Amino acid sequence: MKHPIRPRPLFSALLSLALVLPAVAAPPGQVPTPAPTPALPDAPATSVQPPVPANERLTAADLEAWLDGFMPYALEQTDVAGSVVVVVKDGKVLLQKGYGYSDLAARKPVDAETTLFRPGSVSKLFTWTAVMQMVEQGKLDLDRDVNTYLDFTIPPYQGKPVTMRNIMTHTSGMEEVIRGLIANTEKDLAPLDATLKHWIPERVYAPGSTPAYSNYATALAGYIVERLSGEPFDVYVDRHILAPLDMRHSSFSQPLPKRLQPMVSKGYKRASEGEAQPYEYINLAPAGSLAATGADMGKFMIAHLQNGAYGDTRILREDTARLMHGTGQDSIKPLNRMMLGFYETTTNGHRAIAHGGDTQWFHSDLQLFPDDGIGIFVSTNSAGKDGSARLIRDGLVTGFANRYLPGPANEQKGVDEATARQHAQLIAGAYNSSRRADSNFMNLVYMLGQTKVVANEDGTISVPMLAGYSGAPKKWREISPFVWQDTNSGDRLAAEVVDGRVVRFSAEPIAAIMVFQRAAWWQTPAVFLTMLVGSLAVLLFTVFAWPVSALVRRHYGVRYPLTGTDARAHRWIRIASLAVLVSMGAMIGMVFAMMSDLSLMSPDKDGMVVALRSITTLVLPVGAAIALWNAWTVLRSRRSWWAKAWSILLAAACLALLWIAIATHLVGFTANY
Repeated sequence: MKHPIRPRPLFSALLSLALVLPAVAAPPGQVPTPAPTPALPDAPATSVQPPVPANERLTAADLEAWLDGFMPYALEQTDVAGSVVVVVKDGKVLLQKGYGYSDLAARKPVDAETTLFRPGSVSKLFTWTAVMQMVEQGKLDLDRDVNTYLDFTIPPYQGKPVTMRNIMTHTSGMEEVIRGLIANTEKDLAPLDATLKHWIPERVYAPGSTPAYSNYATALAGYIVERLSGEPFDVYVDRHILAPLDMRHSSFSQPLPKRLQPMVSKGYKRASEGEAQPYEYINLAPAGSLAATGADMGKFMIAHLQNGAYGDTRILREDTARLMHGTGQDSIKPLNRMMLGFYETTTNGHRAIAHGGDTQWFHSDLQLFPDDGIGIFVSTNSAGKDGSARLIRDGLVTGFANRYLPGPANEQKGVDEATARQHAQLIAGAYNSSRRADSNFMNLVYMLGQTKVVANEDGTISVPMLAGYSGAPKKWREISPFVWQDTNSGDRLAAEVVDGRVVRFSAEPIAAIMVFQRAAWWQTPAVFLTMLVGSLAVLLFTVFAWPVSALVRRHYGVRYPLTGTDARAHRWIRIASLAVLVSMGAMIGMVFAMMSDLSLMSPDKDGMVVALRSITTLVLPVGAAIALWNAWTVLRSRRSWWAKAWSILLAAACLALLWIAIATHLVGFTANY
């Protein structure tokens, strides 16, 4: 989600499948008048040290000079068409500026005032703000079972219900939902309630126990706002957040209001290709459907930096805003925490709360430094070369903090060399992301994209998935027992140890929204990949040898040597091998095609998904049964030791693929994922 991580393409796809001018008061008629509300509890004190003063270097002139040096070069190097940057300070816009183009064909430059970007999951901050408005009005209790507010039921996990606090801190325990997340056409949009009710994802963790970022849970929160307010979600946000903040060029509506449609930036794969991509429709709209200008995002930042106040109006009471910004949910101590909607990104001793956002083409980040009165928003409109648009976002925010919000050097002494080596060996191994599909066929993606921790010879550790800007894995040095720090930044990595064994770890800046859990022995690449690739190779060789052997016999005039039961087993095992290979290959191919093109996850592709899963469900058990029968037949015959050994290999391969299909939920008859 945020700096400075460069996930591998497979993982980043999940993570995909993943949002300024002087204050102007809204007309009185546009500002909602809330009913008398109960007092909210004070936010608990944080563990952050007294704030470090902001650098006086941060002036409009210095900032513009720095950005003008950074942005054009960054856009060119990453092959990104355009970007917008907004910085606010002390309740005012310090600088808002567009770079590059919003429409390459028309050579239309980005305008911070009028060009709408798609901030992706930054949209969630508006949803959380709406939720807190419901809390203010006494309509919603953060710690009550959310089923109280729904017209369908979220099943409990081991008797424990989900609460809104769990949802806001991404600890609802729900698995990932990917189906229909992003659509390319309006006809693929479904109503929010229908989308949520179509399939309720499995609860795989106890509520409040494990951070696992959830678009579904966020959309559920938006639906609750819709039900409690009596207004469609997009209308509610427009009336109660956008209008009071004078955000006239922003909307959650899909399609956008006609007056805004000509102002939206095009999205691109790469600027050099020049081909504009379709507008991205978000079925779980409260999780990411916002379109907004940089100038409007500046107003939103000012309101939160001023604890809900913007000019003469408010979107939140001060105590509500403080509760939202200061209530932390620990992931793995002492790493940055998840607040009520924002995640903590404290940098250089400066308290920071933030949210990033990614669609297929747009990549955004919003960072607030509440104690310094500073906020920064950046968004790009292209995926860029090898997905490198994230480097602009992450590098800009990191560079901004280091230049204008410096802090004291970290003087952690670390642990002794022997302890560092011992702990490095303890944490080394394969891990699964807590944010994953767990009960459906997309689990295969996560099984193939596991996170590996490597113990280095010098006592440091490396996590290839957590790479620096160069693409090289970071080196993490232990600074206290089971807490490591990146040797080139202040980011920390920490592990949770139970009975002398590392069971999970996480690292900044993603610690607030996910952890990595120790993989079971059979899930490790050495076992799982060996079984998968080895079994497919055995079947492929068998299928390939079938026509080859027939051609060789024909060429030399040799008769088919088998008769009776041996001949039937020989023919059937080749047919079964072909069927298993094709069905398994089709499932794996479909999964990877979906990850490279999210439009294939559209609900109108459900028929394809059901058909392939159904075929696989029927073919794999039958193929395994035939392979076992063949092995039994061959072992009892007088055929060569090679034939007997290969029959055992074939049976093992078919059984292994059946087991893999069951374990990763490739088998089944539904299109829920």
